[in-house]
Amino acid sequence: MARIAGVDLPRDKRVPIGLTYIYGIGHTTAEKIVSEAGIDHTTRIHALTDDQVTTLRNIIESNYKVEGSLRGEIQINIKRLMDVGAYRGLRHRRGLPVRGQRTRTNARTRKGPRRAVAGSKNKGKVL
Repeated sequence: MARIAGVDLPRDKRVPIGLTYIYGIGHTTAEKIVSEAGIDHTTRIHALTDDQVTTLRNIIESNYKVEGSLRGEIQINIKRLMDVGAYRGLRHRRGLPVRGQRTRTNARTRKGPRRAVAGSKNKGKVL
């Protein structure tokens, strides 16, 4: 099993797909890394030699910010937005969507499960 940037890559996936299991590497970046390493795109991870794994590891460590350092940088950026008092920082602080999505309906992922509001059961009833 290949271990790159602290992540165990799945053995039976193709190399570009397996690299996307690393936080900070998407499909396009993975394709670029595999091309730079000179590895065939159809190669499976279990078929990689130790030299190829080392090459991939060196390329990723030298050119890309991934996993812990990337997560840390993102957290620092969010904290900076909150400290400055930017609108995006306020949205992060309140746990609401940051990028302009509607909140009247939807937004359940950010807002969490619905909370019961007292007295709302009889609201639209007309007698």
